[in-house]
Amino acid sequence: MKMNAYVAGVGMTRFGKYLDRGLKSLGQEAISAALTDAGLDKSDIQAAYMGNGGAAVVTGQVLVPGQCVLRGMGIGEIPVVNVENACATSATAFQQAAAMVSAGAYDVVLVCGTEKLYSEDKLATFSVFQGAVDTEDMEGVKRRLAENARATGSTADIEGAGSTRSMFMDIYASMARTHMQTYGSTQRHFAMVSAKNSFHGSLNPKAQYQDELSVEDVLAARPVVDPLTLPMCSPIGDGAAAVVLVSERKARQLGLGRMVRVLSSVLASGHDDPGKPDAPEMTVNQVYAEAGLGPDELSVVELHDASAPAEVIYYELLGLCAKGESVRLIEDGETRLGGRLPVNPSGGLLRKGHPIGASGAGQIVELVTQLRGEAGARQVDGARLALAENGGGFIGNDVAAIVISMLQKV
Repeated sequence: MKMNAYVAGVGMTRFGKYLDRGLKSLGQEAISAALTDAGLDKSDIQAAYMGNGGAAVVTGQVLVPGQCVLRGMGIGEIPVVNVENACATSATAFQQAAAMVSAGAYDVVLVCGTEKLYSEDKLATFSVFQGAVDTEDMEGVKRRLAENARATGSTADIEGAGSTRSMFMDIYASMARTHMQTYGSTQRHFAMVSAKNSFHGSLNPKAQYQDELSVEDVLAARPVVDPLTLPMCSPIGDGAAAVVLVSERKARQLGLGRMVRVLSSVLASGHDDPGKPDAPEMTVNQVYAEAGLGPDELSVVELHDASAPAEVIYYELLGLCAKGESVRLIEDGETRLGGRLPVNPSGGLLRKGHPIGASGAGQIVELVTQLRGEAGARQVDGARLALAENGGGFIGNDVAAIVISMLQKV
């Protein structure tokens, strides 16, 4: 829906491995930072949309994770909505909160995504991702992966999916091989994306990984599943990100100086109609239509690079280039800082990390920072219009959930 909401404050932890910290500690750090950034008190919050994806499996915290985080810092009484929507969890929380503010239900709403994925039990972590497909069709999922491997001439070991690695790396690998076969992209192009995002991540103090990799480093790294090497796969992570949304009335009361406007935010799910565009194309076209702006006017993009090939594919799905032209964007450096349209200046999920319940809100934090001109060494010059794309889960041949949002400098 067309939005009329404003981001007043943002905050996040560094994403990483925190075996000694829980959801409450991480979430409270991000929320406190966002409230301070907004110049608001916790008593100003009228409602909260709290996102978490994996705690039920990894930590055993079910049903009320949001209330646990908030009550631990003295926030009660208000409506609290717990959101779980695969990797699009906190992006969904953001969309729902922005819709409620735009509808006039609230003047101040908190959005927070918190996640704990690191565990001594790696199979527990893998099972979080394995649950983001249709578990009643697991044989069908593996059959389609095997069929893709045969059709693309790959010898990928499908039996390792979900046991030695996240099943989603096999899904992304199959998408990568299809793109290679259809459009001529290569493993080296994917390595160029990983190297680019490592450069961006090296400039981000909140990124999980801050070392810079060369294309050759990426190609020489440990193979995961054909054609992906380890740096082409986003790492799991722990962390939290928070956003304070306010109404136009409240924004004017606080002063518009550092505000960022939410122009559009669309939540959608995939479908099985071969006659229609897949969910990403359908959703982004709705966003462009609602905002009255197109991809040529964007300054910066944060997209869901859970694997390097995903970034290549989403250049096309988001209309940043025509089908088959994404390799040109990579080769010409157009999506690198200093290029025509920087993509994932935060380092993306590949380097900033992918604590699934916090990833979508983390994208919003980065874009707000960019639009305010406060991103330091990774600042995109003259950033005025930003797009965030965050997808999650996979059913059949389409994403299960997706949120795309457009933000504008006031």
